[in-house]
Amino acid sequence: MDMDLKTENSSNGFSTQINLETLQKMAAELILLGRFLVRLLNAALVFVTNLLARMLGSKLVRGHFHLMLSVLLLFGPVLSLWVPKYSIFANSNNYLYRKFLKSTWGWTCIFSGSFILLLSISARHPRSLLLRHLSRIVVVGLLLCVCHSLLTLLEDASGTCYEPLKGSSVQLLLHEDCTKLSCLRANMVWRGYEVSQDILIVCLCCLLLVEEMSVFGPYLAQTKMSPGAPLRLIFLLCVVLLSLWMFLLLCLLAHFPKFPAQHLGGALGYLGWRGLYQGWYRLKPSWGCPALPGEGLFTTTDIHKQPQ
Repeated sequence: MDMDLKTENSSNGFSTQINLETLQKMAAELILLGRFLVRLLNAALVFVTNLLARMLGSKLVRGHFHLMLSVLLLFGPVLSLWVPKYSIFANSNNYLYRKFLKSTWGWTCIFSGSFILLLSISARHPRSLLLRHLSRIVVVGLLLCVCHSLLTLLEDASGTCYEPLKGSSVQLLLHEDCTKLSCLRANMVWRGYEVSQDILIVCLCCLLLVEEMSVFGPYLAQTKMSPGAPLRLIFLLCVVLLSLWMFLLLCLLAHFPKFPAQHLGGALGYLGWRGLYQGWYRLKPSWGCPALPGEGLFTTTDIHKQPQ
């Protein structure tokens, strides 16, 4: 009887040891597999970001992106002749419109600001230069706030509120001093001049993202140490965001064409980008202007060689 108990205890201990060894082997194999997957994903991230950075930093894209955007604005509404009327993107309450279009500047500010911050840290910029780079985003935000206020005043001053009569196409004039917002909230009809603020914001955000990301390619070409995964990941997210804004812009032009409101909004967005990135930001720091993208990453000669 005692021999049977000893044999049973020894067999239990041996099986426990085998289970522990099996678990250790499985854990080691999982660790090796995890390391392999991390290296594979990191290699894919490096390859994709290097390719995108080279493309966005090229003279063809950076120097002519605004022309491509202008062509899209001019001929995008023509697509309304072919797009399906009952498409999911023809619904103004679509998820993309509600979650992204109404907060275009917020998403752009977060991702572009994060990219500028990580790039400045990677380039070991002094704190003063870092703040000058981040101030570009603040200036664009202030410009959008001013444009929103002025365009709202213009729409309220130039428009009139009407109340449709039941069973008749005739409209009854109500109040000339009624604002557009209060008129629409009362389920009445507003008639007046309008500038598409959605198109303005989307166009300006697209131009801003291209300007900010275009310096990443030259930075990769001259830096001795490869940037870390966080910087590459936020750069990739900025590219995805740019693609999303271009897609939403195309959807707005194709499914909700408004002439000339959308063209005026696009023109104002272009003028804002032209005045800031091609004008004020290129002045000397003594004028109190924010730093131009790439300042501190390249020599003075290299900066002037960047595409205009």
